[in-house]
Amino acid sequence: MFNTLLAVLATLVSGTPTIAPAPPDAKVSAEVLHYEMKRLDGTPENLDKYKGKVVLIVNTASKCGFTPQYEGLEALYREYKEQGLVVLGFPADNFGHQEPGTNKDIAQFCKSKFDVTFPMFEKISVKGDDTAPLYRQLAAQPAPIGGAPKWNFTKFLVDRRGNVVARFESKVKPDDEKLVGKIKELLKSD
Repeated sequence: MFNTLLAVLATLVSGTPTIAPAPPDAKVSAEVLHYEMKRLDGTPENLDKYKGKVVLIVNTASKCGFTPQYEGLEALYREYKEQGLVVLGFPADNFGHQEPGTNKDIAQFCKSKFDVTFPMFEKISVKGDDTAPLYRQLAAQPAPIGGAPKWNFTKFLVDRRGNVVARFESKVKPDDEKLVGKIKELLKSD
């Protein structure tokens, strides 16, 4: 109640809505595929269409030292998509202005440089006051999964029921044994 009151007061003073943190004892749902997001071309898409698949959610950027991970993400997607894996890319410009382009620029970059075929969505914010609701919920997960991404190419792994079950930081490449092993484990389960 107190946090809600503070958020309302902050909105009245600043004119900008402030998101109150969840109380420490609040339970945050691990099910994260209930959002509608827009693809790079502006087409709305309900993420619940990916329930039943193993989903790798990644915040991406075109001008980052980790940008070559697009190649590995695409290889991972192509290798395991028939078994039920989908990679979802969410471009974000939260770290060092490393995603300055428009959605059209991002789509062209991903296609021409890395032949990306996995679903890519409109540029969003993954940390800060304007965090997209999907990433707000990912950040609200209990440790070790929760917390805002520390950099581009943070990876959240979601099971077939739509529950986020693992997090891999930027330095974990798409072909890392820990990541691939967890994906294979989830692909085998119903």
